[in-house]
Amino acid sequence: MRGTPGRYSQERAEESLDELSELAGSAGAQIVDRVLQSRAAPEAATLIGQGKVEEIAAAVRSGAADAVIFDHDLTPTQQRNLEKAIGSKVIDRTQLILDIFASRARTREGRLQVELAQLNYLLPRLAGRGVEMSRLGGGIGTRGPGETQLETDRRRIARRIKKIEQDLEGVRAGRALHRRRRSGVPLATLALAGYTNAGKSTLFNRLTQAGVLTDARMFATLDPTVRPLILPSRRRVLVSDTVGFIRNLPTTLVKAFRATLEEVKEAALVLHVVDVSSVSAAEHTAHVRKVLAEIGAAEIPQLLVLNKIDRVPENERDFEAIGSRLLRDAGGHGDARTIAVSGLTGAGFAGLLRTIDEILPADPLIQTTLRLPAGDGATLALLHEFGRVLEVRYEGDRCEVRAEIPESLKRRLNPRE
Repeated sequence: MRGTPGRYSQERAEESLDELSELAGSAGAQIVDRVLQSRAAPEAATLIGQGKVEEIAAAVRSGAADAVIFDHDLTPTQQRNLEKAIGSKVIDRTQLILDIFASRARTREGRLQVELAQLNYLLPRLAGRGVEMSRLGGGIGTRGPGETQLETDRRRIARRIKKIEQDLEGVRAGRALHRRRRSGVPLATLALAGYTNAGKSTLFNRLTQAGVLTDARMFATLDPTVRPLILPSRRRVLVSDTVGFIRNLPTTLVKAFRATLEEVKEAALVLHVVDVSSVSAAEHTAHVRKVLAEIGAAEIPQLLVLNKIDRVPENERDFEAIGSRLLRDAGGHGDARTIAVSGLTGAGFAGLLRTIDEILPADPLIQTTLRLPAGDGATLALLHEFGRVLEVRYEGDRCEVRAEIPESLKRRLNPRE
């Protein structure tokens, strides 16, 4: 259900309802009916007009629906009024997304993030939830009625929120430590970012053979995954797959998932994945760029990856023009780099790897000769892993190695140079 003010076009409202249907399906719901209302302004008490409330109540009774989902954030008062008038559970967009996230989070970090967002959502909705929330909490030795159950619940939730935030700070500290360790080895990180269901996980699997879950359902992948990738120049980089973005992503979720999104902020290059076959590709591109700016990642170099080209008709495959148009419409530079690929078939992947090699911040390959102790197998293994060993010669207790390696690795092995 969407209540649409007059400034929204019918087409955009229908598209938003389609997305809500996908979200509901991802949560395991079966859609019985959908209702659209256009209003000049929302009704303060119920968001939608009284006549539409009665219409929905009748539809719920006739269709035996268990819940009504609104494609709009509801205030606690609106939600209570609607549940009373309709006689059914009422869920808004934020609550639906939180439910999906709660069912998909697998790691401890992901579960903490979801719980934090859920508690922040629940806290202002405790008031007015009926007699059960106004039971007296006084006990032996108290004067007067004591505190209400509502106050007890609020305090309990506030304590839990504080504890989760402390735990997440520990997670962030752990991530920072991992990043520092990674920075000790010359490994750049690429972050895959994009609208949910743009094909990031399929792309990630083809790049790294990671075996990450790929699913047409929205938010199928929540917990970030990092895997190595070897580029044509023999440079080794790390690729991070992150949660998909979505328009009107609840503020509580953006805040709660800051630890996950930090992987994007720390990347050397963002691979912005777009489903080029989608009619909403321009809007999705603009939204992802907006979220990247909100989390402080706007200045990181980006490569626009036009995915799912296998779904585009042959006569419409001018991907250079499409990429320029998407970037212009999203407020970016029309001459920024774009590459067209298919995560499903592998088309365009050789060009993608070459382009990543070209765009990554300069860490040129250089030929160098190193003299090492004959027993220094660790350094020799490092040269094989991150570069190309051209020649090895042993002279007594010394080993002379000629290799082609990244300049950063040479600086690490010879810090005085």
